[in-house]
Amino acid sequence: MTTPEANSENPNHRPGQLAMGIGALILAAVLAWGAMDIPSDAGYAGVGPNFLPWVISAALGLCGVMLIREVLTGGYRQMEEPSGAARGDWRALAWVSAGVLLNAALITTIGFILSCSLCFVLAVRGLRASEGKPAGDLRQTAKDAVTGMLIAAPVFWLFTQLLAVNLPGITASGWI
Repeated sequence: MTTPEANSENPNHRPGQLAMGIGALILAAVLAWGAMDIPSDAGYAGVGPNFLPWVISAALGLCGVMLIREVLTGGYRQMEEPSGAARGDWRALAWVSAGVLLNAALITTIGFILSCSLCFVLAVRGLRASEGKPAGDLRQTAKDAVTGMLIAAPVFWLFTQLLAVNLPGITASGWI
């Protein structure tokens, strides 16, 4: 095993490893910049609403510094070789992305439950395709839609009825 000094002269890391650490630092700085706009008036627990964003920003900055230190002292030494395909599955990514984007576009039109169910159906189709499995016929799509509704409906009811968070629904009753 070589010493960290020998590794710093002849780096044994991929450029992406350093980019991860720098990216974490940049994200921490962006979060800290956003936290400056949040009021710091202490609330019920003695901390203000900007407390958690500052904690997250500091923790992410510390992780960024530690990642960069690891890279500069020889790279990720304990990292296993990546598993999976050598190239990304763009078709599967398209299905999952379509689900997320349609959810965002339709949530105020068709309501939380139906838009999240549609997102679930499309994402599951993409994930199946990425594993090389058949994406699903009409029967499987119907099962996925029911499963999506069985997941989305309790979440909707929890947020709207118990937590009083206003989510878009289809009816004015607040139950659908």
